[in-house]
Amino acid sequence: MEVIFFRAASGSEPVRDWIKSLSTEKKLIIGEDIKFVQLSWPVGKPTVGSLGNGLWEVRSRFDDSIARVIFHFDDKKIILLHGFIKKTQKTPKQELDLARKRKSIYELENKS
Repeated sequence: MEVIFFRAASGSEPVRDWIKSLSTEKKLIIGEDIKFVQLSWPVGKPTVGSLGNGLWEVRSRFDDSIARVIFHFDDKKIILLHGFIKKTQKTPKQELDLARKRKSIYELENKS
């Protein structure tokens, strides 16, 4: 499967920019986890969790924190929509809302 970063109207790729802002160690862990999903789908917990409505999360664990990259599928593509460091037990509503919004934008822009 191909992995694609969601691209905003401005041309920015928020998930790529977020990953670039992390330490080298965290970048490597997230990259390995995404690659594992790409090459081994379907994948379940603890690496991937379903968020419903076609959204999934790659779950990356660090020594000091936990990261999530929310994605969805478009045909045989994994679209990376949003990434964040998780600070609470439950995924915050604003993080899910942002991923849903980006999914909607992607779908509108990529209708056949």
